[in-house]
Amino acid sequence: MFEHNILVTGGAGFIGTNFIEYYTKVHPETRLVDLDALTYAANLKSWEMQKMMPNVVPVKGDICNRELIDWLFEAFDIDGVIHFAAESHVDNSIKDPLRFVRTNVDGTAVLLEAAKTYWQATNRFETSRFHHISTDEVYGSLGEEGYFTETTPYAPNSPYSSSKASSDLLVRAYVHTYGMNATISNCSNNYGPWQNAEKLIPTVIRKCLAHEPIPVYGTGLNIRDWLWVEDHCRAVDLIYHKGKAGETYNVGGHNEKTNLEIVGKICEVLDKLVPWTDHKYGELTSFVADRLGHDFRYAIDPTKIICQLAWKPSTTFDEGLRKTVQWYLNSLQ
Repeated sequence: MFEHNILVTGGAGFIGTNFIEYYTKVHPETRLVDLDALTYAANLKSWEMQKMMPNVVPVKGDICNRELIDWLFEAFDIDGVIHFAAESHVDNSIKDPLRFVRTNVDGTAVLLEAAKTYWQATNRFETSRFHHISTDEVYGSLGEEGYFTETTPYAPNSPYSSSKASSDLLVRAYVHTYGMNATISNCSNNYGPWQNAEKLIPTVIRKCLAHEPIPVYGTGLNIRDWLWVEDHCRAVDLIYHKGKAGETYNVGGHNEKTNLEIVGKICEVLDKLVPWTDHKYGELTSFVADRLGHDFRYAIDPTKIICQLAWKPSTTFDEGLRKTVQWYLNSLQ
């Protein structure tokens, strides 16, 4: 018998996979029902691993399917939601924006309404929590100075970030209109094990090992704030259990790097771990046409979560990157 039953959406994705692996160890008293559509971005190996975990129930399904969501709430007596599921690749959102609207906006609306309905019917609307994971990209782009805070006005610049901003506003509406016990977290770029091959770090590793050109958008000087994925998982855990209802928490790693720096650091790690005879992997760096609407810089000020919830990053970027590269090398064996 479990003390709590949490619906986790997108638990076969990059961050969701790491979160379930982390959370099941820290909270064995809780059952996690992982609802994932198992799109191209899902980790099928981690999905099979979840089937073997005693406190995880993997369910294949679409977060836009209200009938399925209602059934899950009733069948597993869901008393919490941690919502990771999202289409998240900016390039794909430029090619097919409506898919992002459906999953990120419509899907979040379905989950919120299902949670409200069930929790009101079971008399625990005030005590059951809905936590929504979002991105720093909803704030738009920064210049060379300054940081995103929880009060920074939203100014999304891509179909992806616009769809996430819309989902954030829906959560806010359910808090202020209905009194839902909900929280939001906006995180910077995550990195670590299980990330989909289309993202920057896995792409660089894959191209290096194949001795193929490493594509770098524009000049490569766009800046991102990088967050070790397990540090993000700990932050979500803290916010879910101790965050104040209705509040937003920004989660960042204070690891600002240009895309070109990231490529260089990965190449340096690979030069040591899998030397390329008579070559350096950095030789493969190749500049390509810039992405449409490419934001220049993201950087988060995590002061609020540090001060209010005693969270702080535990892993340096260089340490995390070495672990990440080694994990990908091991996964290819």
